[in-house]
Amino acid sequence: SGFEVVEIANSEFDHGGTRQMGVGLLSDCDIIICVTQDAILADENALENIVACFSDEKVGAAYGRQLPRIGAEPFEAHARLFNYSPENVIKTFADRRELGIKTVFISNSFAAYRKKALAEVGGFPVNAILSEDTFVAAKMLLTDWKVAYCADATVYHSHDYTFRQEFKRYFDVGVFHGRESWIREQFGQAEGEGLRFMASEISYLWPKHAYLIPSSLLRCLFKYLGYKLGSREQYLPLSMKVKMSMNLNYWKRGVAG
Repeated sequence: SGFEVVEIANSEFDHGGTRQMGVGLLSDCDIIICVTQDAILADENALENIVACFSDEKVGAAYGRQLPRIGAEPFEAHARLFNYSPENVIKTFADRRELGIKTVFISNSFAAYRKKALAEVGGFPVNAILSEDTFVAAKMLLTDWKVAYCADATVYHSHDYTFRQEFKRYFDVGVFHGRESWIREQFGQAEGEGLRFMASEISYLWPKHAYLIPSSLLRCLFKYLGYKLGSREQYLPLSMKVKMSMNLNYWKRGVAG
């Protein structure tokens, strides 16, 4: 009761375009919250807490803390612990010197946006393979808006990806970074963050889950290869891109070449 549901055909879903369509439907609000279907609010204050970030008038976007889902495997649990600390953070463009590419980190699974700031940067990009949230965060930081990380706003959300799924996801991330090269030029390369993640994961697995370390190294290799191939996808035939990508609709729409 009280909800309006808008159905979208799977073939028409677009990471940025669909969200921008939703923005267009919400004409009478200042803050827009995006939550994916597999993110479960951890407590009754999650939405209130993320909205509270916008008491700072320069905050253009905010994202909450993601906790591993109940019964999460070690790899997905570590990924959440690595990316989502228990401390609140306010990020500005100046932080790129210290944080590098992590400055533009945000998550479309649980994030909120000031509608005014979103409009100023042109809204969510249409026909982006993924990372429409990163695109918007980078645009906001470049125009002196702030991005807030709210550790007090929590959801349960994690994935137990296979090697194949890891490769496909990072292929898509590579495609995004290759096509939006201005983000790396302004905020730094992603490879350094990947090395830091690998070291952190090995430390997390030792000694209780030491038997998983070979799998961790192989998983990191799949991510790296996927990312590198994705970032050079302009040299690959379309048929190969479709096989390597997690987002098939992106290539089938005929706008991605």
